[in-house]
Amino acid sequence: MAERLHTQNYINGEWCDAALGAVFPVDNPATKELIEEVADSTTTDVERAIDAAYDAFAFWSTTSPIERARLLHRWFCLIVEHTDVLANLMTRECGKPFVESKGEVAYGASFVEWFAEEAKRIYGDIIPAATPDRQLLVHKAPIGVCAAITPWNFPLAMITRKCAPALAAGCTVVVKPAEGTPLTALALAALAEQAGFPAGVFNVVCAAHGVEVGRVLSTHEKVRKLSFTGSTAVGKQLLKQSAETVKRVSMELGGNAPFIVFDDADLEQAIQGALASKYRNSGQTCVCANRFIVQDTVYEQFAERLKEATEALKVGNGLDAGIAIGPLINGAAVGKVSELVRCAINDGARALCGAQTHSAGDNFYMPTVLTEVSPSMAIASTEIFGPVSTLIRFTEEAEAIHIANATPFGLAAYFYTEDRHRMWRVADALDYGMIGVNEGIISTTLAPFGGQKQSGMGREGSMYGIDEYLELKYVCMGGMK
Repeated sequence: MAERLHTQNYINGEWCDAALGAVFPVDNPATKELIEEVADSTTTDVERAIDAAYDAFAFWSTTSPIERARLLHRWFCLIVEHTDVLANLMTRECGKPFVESKGEVAYGASFVEWFAEEAKRIYGDIIPAATPDRQLLVHKAPIGVCAAITPWNFPLAMITRKCAPALAAGCTVVVKPAEGTPLTALALAALAEQAGFPAGVFNVVCAAHGVEVGRVLSTHEKVRKLSFTGSTAVGKQLLKQSAETVKRVSMELGGNAPFIVFDDADLEQAIQGALASKYRNSGQTCVCANRFIVQDTVYEQFAERLKEATEALKVGNGLDAGIAIGPLINGAAVGKVSELVRCAINDGARALCGAQTHSAGDNFYMPTVLTEVSPSMAIASTEIFGPVSTLIRFTEEAEAIHIANATPFGLAAYFYTEDRHRMWRVADALDYGMIGVNEGIISTTLAPFGGQKQSGMGREGSMYGIDEYLELKYVCMGGMK
């Protein structure tokens, strides 16, 4: 695969140009240099990929779980074998530090390994019948062609987290990667081809502007399942479009994660959790801590320690040694973060450090700590998606829970306390799909990933993840004697 950069779509087991021959540039956000030009698909290309997946489903859905598991495991081994190549490519595409990219390769590969095993554990049931002349059977069948629309901030793991369970279940897939990071998706396709997946089972179509592609994937009658990770606004539009054909949908949408620090917390542990949760991928993750809600009795101490730790983070090109903070994905992202910080300071927030762009380049923003932030500020209600920590004061536990829950989003939440009773009480009270207690990194293959409220629906990963790609089929066998 691996040393070669694939730039064409991968459809029906073939590498092919876009129907109209158009291409679009993929740039390195750290240097702004051109990496490659990639096929820019039209609706014709997407429909061709859907047709290929639909035709392949007829035979792929009937392959044995053992065969599906064998191919998935081979794909897993190839991903691990090419860790450094994939990580280097990912850092060049999205800017995250190389060590984080390597971590994502391992994380993404873990979903392929996990669902390779789950393919062999798709069990049905026999239900005791009310009369002896009947047998009531329930078995699980693959749902059909699945579409996956994935984001730029985790260009490898979001594909494997969606596609590995689909393939394990016997579904075929069409992937539309983010326009900023298509090369990683195409590299995964090359490894899937090398692993031996049959033509049409795994397809990748790239496009510079995803609106039309998304419309085809969400409205096409041959697509029976759509999985999307991205903004709530786009997710709502895809939901509306999917309703026309009553598709199964999984939506992992925006977040506004609270990070509560109680006065009985281990502050050193809380600082380490804060750094891990806030500054991973330069704050560009959906589960990043967005609001630090800190009890007033430890507020100043926590703020000072967080400032010192934040100032120590090294900013630069993610391929350089020792870098903790890479670039934001593009100039628009820098502009958004800069404006949120400017407005917060104008409204009374105080910058302990950062609060400006960085000399490393146009797409770099300095790691920032803002204190005296109030819940009414725009920066407290907006997903920042940048390396900015905002500190909000609270006095009583009930106040902290109210502030944390006062958002339409409900993806991830974190809190730190040494009180065992409080751990259960606060975890029950927080209206979020995932909660970290004394832990800043909660994502794992073993646990269900997903949110509540306007952060989405459905779960990915874990023993529950494969159910998103299966239909329950009930069979009543009468006349049994």
